[in-house]
Amino acid sequence: MDKNAISLLKQEHEEVKKLLNKLMETSSGAAKTRTDLLEKIATKLRAHTKIEEEILYPALRDAGSDKEKKMYHEAVEEHRAVEELVLPDLEKTDPSSNEFAGRAKVLKELLEHHIDEEESELFPDVEQLFEASQLKSMGEKMADLKQQYLH
Repeated sequence: MDKNAISLLKQEHEEVKKLLNKLMETSSGAAKTRTDLLEKIATKLRAHTKIEEEILYPALRDAGSDKEKKMYHEAVEEHRAVEELVLPDLEKTDPSSNEFAGRAKVLKELLEHHIDEEESELFPDVEQLFEASQLKSMGEKMADLKQQYLH
């Protein structure tokens, strides 16, 4: 694998955004499809969150200044909002309901905001703070850890 931490995470962001778009295209009559898509999204998100919070975020927090420490805490809180509030609520919602569509839209908007901030603010800081070899090493650790969370 020759992906560094940033390219790995960006690829995962694209995968989740595609799944969210597919979810938004479904109708209330597609309950099974909605359930399947949500399950894929939840699995990917939970693994993605773990690898960011266990490898990338602490490295950024520890190597950076106060600015990076603030980014760290904001990113962790955004993860918490999705993982502990929005996602569990959506998973308990009837996939054939209008509430499901509304909650899915909120999930999509929160994730898009988070992804945009990471890619425009956090990732550039990471790329400045770490050398290519360090980013590659982080990417390898993240890929290995992700496999553990997906199995």
